[in-house]
Amino acid sequence: MMKKIILLAVFLLGISASAQERKEPTVSISFENESLATALAQLKAKAGIQIFYPDSWIPEKQVSGNYQNTAISTVLEDLLDESLLNFYQLENGDVVLTRNSMIYSKLPEGFFGKLAGTSQNIPAENEEETVYSAPVLYENTTSSNQEVQTVRIGKENRRNNQSRFRLSGHAYDKKTGEPITNLAILVNDSRTGVSTDIDGYYEISLRPGINLIQTKSLTNENVTRRIIIYNDGTYDFQLAESLEQLGEVQISSNADKNVDNANTGEEEIDIENIKNIPLVLGERDIMKVATTLPGISTTGEGSAGFNVRGGKADQNLILLDDAVMYNPAHFFGIFSAINPFTTGEATIYKGNIPAKYGGRLSSVFDIQTKDAATDEFQGEASIGPVTSNLALQLPVVKEKSGLMIGGRSTYSDWILKNLDEPQLKNSTAFFYDGIAKYNHQINENNKLSLTGYMSKDRFSITSDSVYSYENRIATLHYEHRFNDRNRGELILTNSNYRFNIDYENNFRDNFNSGYQINETEVKLDMKHILSSKHQFDYGVSGKLYQIDPGFIEPIGEDSELLPVSLSREKGLESGIWVADDFKVNDQLLLSAGVRYSLFTALGPDTVRFYEEGNAKADNTVVSQEEYSNNEPIQTYSGPEFRLSGRYYLLPDLSLKASYNNTYQYIHTLSNNVTVSPTDTYRLSGYHIQPQRAQQYSLGLFKNFDNDEIETSIEGYYKTSENMLDFKTGANLFLNEFVETEVIQGQGKSYGVEFLLKKKAGDLNGWIGYTYSRSFLKLDGEFREERVNSGEYFPSNYDKPHDLSIVANYKLTQRFSFSANFIYQTGRPITYPVGQYSYDGSEYVLYSNRNQFRIPDYYRLDLSFNLEGNHKLQKLGHSFWNFSVYNVLGRNNPYSVYFVTKDGEIEGRQSSIFAVPVPTISYNFKF
Repeated sequence: MMKKIILLAVFLLGISASAQERKEPTVSISFENESLATALAQLKAKAGIQIFYPDSWIPEKQVSGNYQNTAISTVLEDLLDESLLNFYQLENGDVVLTRNSMIYSKLPEGFFGKLAGTSQNIPAENEEETVYSAPVLYENTTSSNQEVQTVRIGKENRRNNQSRFRLSGHAYDKKTGEPITNLAILVNDSRTGVSTDIDGYYEISLRPGINLIQTKSLTNENVTRRIIIYNDGTYDFQLAESLEQLGEVQISSNADKNVDNANTGEEEIDIENIKNIPLVLGERDIMKVATTLPGISTTGEGSAGFNVRGGKADQNLILLDDAVMYNPAHFFGIFSAINPFTTGEATIYKGNIPAKYGGRLSSVFDIQTKDAATDEFQGEASIGPVTSNLALQLPVVKEKSGLMIGGRSTYSDWILKNLDEPQLKNSTAFFYDGIAKYNHQINENNKLSLTGYMSKDRFSITSDSVYSYENRIATLHYEHRFNDRNRGELILTNSNYRFNIDYENNFRDNFNSGYQINETEVKLDMKHILSSKHQFDYGVSGKLYQIDPGFIEPIGEDSELLPVSLSREKGLESGIWVADDFKVNDQLLLSAGVRYSLFTALGPDTVRFYEEGNAKADNTVVSQEEYSNNEPIQTYSGPEFRLSGRYYLLPDLSLKASYNNTYQYIHTLSNNVTVSPTDTYRLSGYHIQPQRAQQYSLGLFKNFDNDEIETSIEGYYKTSENMLDFKTGANLFLNEFVETEVIQGQGKSYGVEFLLKKKAGDLNGWIGYTYSRSFLKLDGEFREERVNSGEYFPSNYDKPHDLSIVANYKLTQRFSFSANFIYQTGRPITYPVGQYSYDGSEYVLYSNRNQFRIPDYYRLDLSFNLEGNHKLQKLGHSFWNFSVYNVLGRNNPYSVYFVTKDGEIEGRQSSIFAVPVPTISYNFKF
């Protein structure tokens, strides 16, 4: 039938081309909630014309309208609106319907492109020519024994002369309905393409007409689609799971992303493959893997917190489903509080931070949990010497909603008894964490998800003190797709962190002390695709901080302590942003954004004013002012520019540069060298100004061997202002007026980062090396506010050389070996350099702050992985991990301290793991 219609159309087209032009006939007709098929039949009878089409083309839709002496073409345009049907009107008034495409009575202007020897305008060399799609109709065909399905997107419009159209959609597992992440979608047998995000969503720009689209995946079938695109539209991939056992298959999703995108300093962690990396006590740890990447380090083994490109640990924004996690560590920093079984994606921004993120100076760790499967029950479990982990995915409404729950717990006291640290040897420790996520696909355009998380640690370093701390997080995400070009997300989060200290002995000073910070944020994040050259990201956010700075309560009737409770501290931080990814041409891509942040410190609070010309101290107070609840105390604001660009020097070699400036309105109060669970946070206010930083980055990015090997070398320079530090001998515990004990100074850091990564093959892994320096300058107006005479000195986390080697070797499909080697320069430390007597007492004379260094750190870890058989018909997949942490038994110093014995000063060092630590763990996935 369809072939006959096409032949008839071509025949009548030839007749009409030679006929004389005449006035188009009109018709008077009305429709009231008629089906489209009925309306076409009525129009056909009323106008006395023939309308040619197959019945199967007519969609189920209702139409209404009233037309008086209206041209037949106008009536048809209204009837066929919001359908895939076009029409061609012959000279005798008859009509031929076409699907998607149009019939032209003459060739469009410029159809043949450049015409040599004519007066036709010739496009400039770099100008894209418009490609017109002829009315091509394809049936399904086969090529190389594989079916190639033809899909038509949108319908042709003679008024639309765009040179590119946008295709978007999702990829789902055909059986489970679960989104397929990191699915590579390639165009026309080339490297050009995109990959799906954590929701299985993709967007790609195509030329009008015919495009061959291929999917590449290790876990799902690979398919080819012949896409004939006439306008912007959507298409979802429903892919079956690939269960066939093959030889070596190497597929990279969005393999050239490191070369292609405009971001500097962006890293993605492969969550699935971190199971092969040997880590302490066999526990998979996303954060520890992050520290093997260039530019990210810690102050030492067993310490919590991270230092990114010479920044303080509190300058990192760690997000779990967009909610802030204040302490992402368990067990003195030995374990991460992020469950790898429930994590879907982890992206780190340490160079160009996107405009939608704000509030920190150094980096963003954006961690997103998985969506639960909506079709069948799934799970994963592990048993190790210290912890056990279980994660389950439970369908709630088939193919629409699911619930994921995960939990970890420890039985770790035995390991403390074997450590080479006397204090830890006599300690106890316990921790757990749990997470639950519910995701519901309401319809094609709306999705809802809710996440709840809690972690708790409890440990005792001495027999009279018990420390505990906990994180609580709740998030709500509502995603809405307005149309093919616009979508948005409404995000509501709440984060809570608290710690508590119970102290009891045989004296009269027993007490209970604690601290708490709570923040609530609402954020609207919008995305708009203007064209193939411009993609906008814009939004607004508001965050309320509530801090209970601390309390102390006496325990028992005999306690001689007085209760103390500092008043609540509050602040409101807001942000508005807009960013544009602008593709200037095939070589140059720009990412330009601006964020405007605003912070207001709120009452109730008491603000003290101090004498001019004197340092801030209790004895220099001249007056004070009381602020009522929610009364503004001090406001800070400023623009934050996020600029970066990529320029292709060669197809697989790009040059990238970026500039960022950032504001941070929250500070940690700590005089510890490393991050401590008892560190407190304070907000900017009348006397404490927000931290500010500027960073410049420049790098080269190159891929080899079909993107199997990627390399990069990137340099950066960063300056900071108003970094918070402490005066010598400062007392920060339960101090209501901390401005008398702290100093705000300047910082600078610079470095070069090198990364060589092999992503596929029997031997894979990476080598990361960083040369970096980090300095502070504390030069106040008064002598007690100066450190090292007001000159720059190395920060506590200044480590010039940092080398990490991570290697995995696949011996067979079931057996593999892995190894890590870590080397770092020892961190700075302040040494005693002498003694002196004054007024009959002996005192120790110390060097300039951070003038010396502890010994260098290095460590080698090895592991062997044994996977279960690969039979298709079995309950699940399992593997054993045998690892040895610190194979060389290196006595790496955790800390260096000094004691006075018999009038002499002696230096001593303590270590966390001074001997090899073997581990066996069992993992099962079903």
